[in-house]
Amino acid sequence: MTNETSGPLWTGLELMVAMHARAHGGLPEVVTGVSIDTRSLMPGDVFFAVAGEARDGHDFVKAALAKGAAAAVVDEAHAADMAQLGPLLVVDDVLAALVAAGRASRARSRARVIAVTGSVGKTSTKEALRQTLMGQGRTHASVASYNNHWGVPLTLARMPRETEFGIFEIGMSAPGEIASLVAMVQPDVAVVTTVAPVHLEFFPSVEAIADAKGEIFSGLAPGGTAIINRDSPHFERLKQHALASPAGRIVSFGEREDSDVKLVRAITKPDMSVVEADVMGTLVAYRLGTPGRHLVHNSLAVLAAIQAIGGDLCLAALRFADLAPPEGRGARSELAVQGGSFMLVDESYNANPASMQAALHALGQAAVTLRGRRIAVLGDMLELGAHAQKLHTELARDVVENDVQLVFAAGPQMLNLWHALPMERRAHYADEPGGLETHLASTIRAGDVVMVKGSNGTRISRLVAALKARFPSVHADEAIGA
Repeated sequence: MTNETSGPLWTGLELMVAMHARAHGGLPEVVTGVSIDTRSLMPGDVFFAVAGEARDGHDFVKAALAKGAAAAVVDEAHAADMAQLGPLLVVDDVLAALVAAGRASRARSRARVIAVTGSVGKTSTKEALRQTLMGQGRTHASVASYNNHWGVPLTLARMPRETEFGIFEIGMSAPGEIASLVAMVQPDVAVVTTVAPVHLEFFPSVEAIADAKGEIFSGLAPGGTAIINRDSPHFERLKQHALASPAGRIVSFGEREDSDVKLVRAITKPDMSVVEADVMGTLVAYRLGTPGRHLVHNSLAVLAAIQAIGGDLCLAALRFADLAPPEGRGARSELAVQGGSFMLVDESYNANPASMQAALHALGQAAVTLRGRRIAVLGDMLELGAHAQKLHTELARDVVENDVQLVFAAGPQMLNLWHALPMERRAHYADEPGGLETHLASTIRAGDVVMVKGSNGTRISRLVAALKARFPSVHADEAIGA
């Protein structure tokens, strides 16, 4: 995601030197892009044959070169067999070469760089930063949720040399991962949106998760800015990580009176929020094009980051009105049903206790007609370890408090929620999301708002696709940011 640029992304020689590669079959003069997926590869891209969990990228080198790749980066073990296919850049390890390219890209860049992590809100905050900064300079940001061991170096390697603002999402599922990733990014500003019980299968406590998130400050450029959620119960813990880092200052955001970027007031509506914030003494009022209290809080982090890099707060505030959530994180579709239409809210990208609560709260704010109902379609929240039963059961309170009339639940962990729900709110339970489709489709009526959410591993996004295939669209997809 980059504003229009003027020069080549790389020369072949630059890339070869950065990766300590050897060229075979000719060295491309210009490289216009970087790809690890032949499905999205464009002519002029260099193709990195990265080995994935299911497939080895070397299996697709022939296809990549046939589609017009400028060259393919392959390892020594495969080079001899591919010598006749086209231009190759041969390295010892392809993923390590991608990391080297990413580091070289960061080293040559003069961009002001922001890194974002957090248990919830990483992608929406990264997207809000991208959209608000695009009008202030050439902006480059992670695609989708490219926040892991291959996504971060890939995003770096794709960063044009003319970039003025770089925005990187940093994720993790184990201790130490963020530290290694942020060392590549070397941000001027590092943001922790919040800390919540996520990935508990791999951590002994939420405090340990806070420590892992705090690793993001270790990679700050000397004198950089650490931005922390003041409302978080883990603020002091994160602050200690920031104090031990190269950070030159710490900026807090939240509703607390002592926040540096403080929420003055917020009016949340079904399709938007009206916000007033105090940014270190400067009052900023804006309309946020996506509803939800959690997104209001994220907007405070965005303002803090923009202020830290010297951006224009007024221009950023104007762009807030145009925000739309990333796919699977609140995209709204009006679909036709007998007698009218219903609203489908796609929250299928992922789920954890904090994001599930936020989505249910946003559903509770959704406007329904006299006959309409708020319907939650929920799949398991994964990677919660021994805490899974309790955290799923506790969602029953959020269902009731947000006036969600019907719940469709799928998965062994959601069975805990199902048993905790009042009988009148139980619509249907199935072992997996696909088992809900028939019952859900026959239950939906005009005026309903249907929200679908679950962890990626449940494949609940397929249920969203099935509903869109079954019910015709009334309007183009909109976004409400639930």
